[in-house]
Amino acid sequence: MVDKPLMPKATAVWLIENTTLTFKQIADFCQLHELEVKGIADGDVAVGIKAYNPILAGELTRDEIESCSKDPNKALKINQKTVEYEVKKVTGPRYTPLSKRQDRPDAIAWLVKNYPQLSEGQISKLVGTTKNTVEAIKSRKHWNIQNITPKDPVALNLCTQSELQKAIEKANRRVEREKKEKAKEEVNK
Repeated sequence: MVDKPLMPKATAVWLIENTTLTFKQIADFCQLHELEVKGIADGDVAVGIKAYNPILAGELTRDEIESCSKDPNKALKINQKTVEYEVKKVTGPRYTPLSKRQDRPDAIAWLVKNYPQLSEGQISKLVGTTKNTVEAIKSRKHWNIQNITPKDPVALNLCTQSELQKAIEKANRRVEREKKEKAKEEVNK
């Protein structure tokens, strides 16, 4: 792919007005015909086009323009911009469509039944609900408890299998750590 300025004619207008580059250098950089660049300089072509500064746009550097002005055989090269960006994972409550919201209590019941080591916080993060809802289902005081049937949250598409696996591993590590601390306390008594 050949790189060229964003607005070739407007860039050519600016280069003609503000530099001592040859018509050939400007034509090659802007990918225009040399006669078209001469016509821009004469005022026959690109009448009314506002000049576009390629230095401010980051397409050229002053050093590049100066070195090409000194050597008429040297071609202008567009400045390659490297855009660095960081993808951030969105934290906070996850949006769950209305059609899936009634599935949350079923998923919570399934997690409580199959993985009792998971904390209320972990379950609420996985399913996208509040700790109060998790506690109500655990203590069987939820307003709709008679209609709740345990269903896998992965099958309901409320969380991914890898998220569930990480939460289970974290809960298991916490349980092991608590057992070790309890054993140490028993020995110290």
